[in-house]
Amino acid sequence: MFTGIIQSIGQVLEREEKSGDLRFAIKTHFSQPEKIKLGDSIAMDGVCLTVTDINGDQVKVDVSVETVEKTTVGDWQVNRLLNLEPALTLQDQLGGHLVSGHVDAIAHCAGRQASARSEIFTFKFPAELARFIVTKGSITINGVSLTVNTVEDNELSVNLVPHTLEHTNLSELQAGDAVNIEIDTIARYVDKMLQPHNTNHPDN
Repeated sequence: MFTGIIQSIGQVLEREEKSGDLRFAIKTHFSQPEKIKLGDSIAMDGVCLTVTDINGDQVKVDVSVETVEKTTVGDWQVNRLLNLEPALTLQDQLGGHLVSGHVDAIAHCAGRQASARSEIFTFKFPAELARFIVTKGSITINGVSLTVNTVEDNELSVNLVPHTLEHTNLSELQAGDAVNIEIDTIARYVDKMLQPHNTNHPDN
């Protein structure tokens, strides 16, 4: 599990295709890289990946075909910047919200505009996720825990304060760019529990 509070901005050093899968070498830029061990999980742009090799502050991760198809990982090229967060421990402060690192879908940046010292970003997401996203609820975009400002149909807006813009790769987003989106885990379970009582639910 993760919190959606980014610990560093990493960089893709190598991309290798391996029989349909992908392997990446990532420079982590963690303040204490020695704490990362083989087998540890790291959320990279919101995608939970397992460390398979370590060399100083560089790690390697393997990515399956399914993950490539359902996330932006297939677009990662050398020098791309990635939001990184190590897995949550029981001693860590839960500063954002509970994030699984299991991306639900690819969304797209619809635009951004200044709002005092912050910026308002809008994102279009697949219609099937609409029932999970509510105003003032939590959403994870490229691994960053954010609060939903507004939501209408299949478009949501979030407010990014200067700190978030400075310490994540969201500052680089432009209209049309793809992002990984993960809905609030609690919303997922509530929806599942309510399904037997909701005659209008698409699964009924």
